[in-house]
Amino acid sequence: MANKKIIMLATKGLPTNIIYNVLDKCFGVDQVIIEEKESAKIFLKRRFKKLGWFTAIGQILFQFIVVKLLIQFSRKRTKEIIKLNNLNTKEIPAKKIRSVHSVNDESTLEIIKEINPDLIIVCGTRIISKKLLGTIACRLINIHAGITPLYRGVHGTYWALVNNDIENSGVTVHFIDEGIDTGNIIVQGHVGIGGNDNFTTYPLLQLARGVELLVQSVADYFDNTISIKKVAGKSKLFYHPTIWEYLYYRVIRKVK
Repeated sequence: MANKKIIMLATKGLPTNIIYNVLDKCFGVDQVIIEEKESAKIFLKRRFKKLGWFTAIGQILFQFIVVKLLIQFSRKRTKEIIKLNNLNTKEIPAKKIRSVHSVNDESTLEIIKEINPDLIIVCGTRIISKKLLGTIACRLINIHAGITPLYRGVHGTYWALVNNDIENSGVTVHFIDEGIDTGNIIVQGHVGIGGNDNFTTYPLLQLARGVELLVQSVADYFDNTISIKKVAGKSKLFYHPTIWEYLYYRVIRKVK
């Protein structure tokens, strides 16, 4: 693995810090390309067009009311998960960061060509364009918070619990392709939850399991021992719940 170059395409936040620190410790990370957060106006316009105003407003209310409350109530549990899993949340050194407006900008491709990485790790960016994927010379790997193809999209553990499908509460490490969480599966792992967990701590539990699998996947990739897994089941794409969906499932199915 000597002289292998790894870069990250990511958004700013705790998950990116955790993934960077694990990878940098194990392999070294040459650069982290951070894309700016998408403007609220563009985000909302796309969400209204895709899902309709009723669903979009319900999702917005959920994120601005329920999620904020859950984060406040879950501070102790969040710290506990970080400590129990030895997650390093230290900020990425400024010298390792290159900022771009969007992961799909020409400037992103220029940076990638300049570094000429052997592997790219993706963390939380918007969907990478077909144009960019077709131009990049190396493979891209992502940690997905769900068991694919059953739980594509977001919050796979939450939706697995809603569906009384605890055996498919987990995380997937996969190659990136042109679809949404449809790339070839490298490895998957189950994620258990405790009575103190909820919508805001499920993803952190998934990330803790995911970084373990990612490290092994990167090592296997560079050793040319990586293999592709086939998972049976119906492919389905999930979105954020609306505020009324969340309240319904919390009362009726006891899913927090």
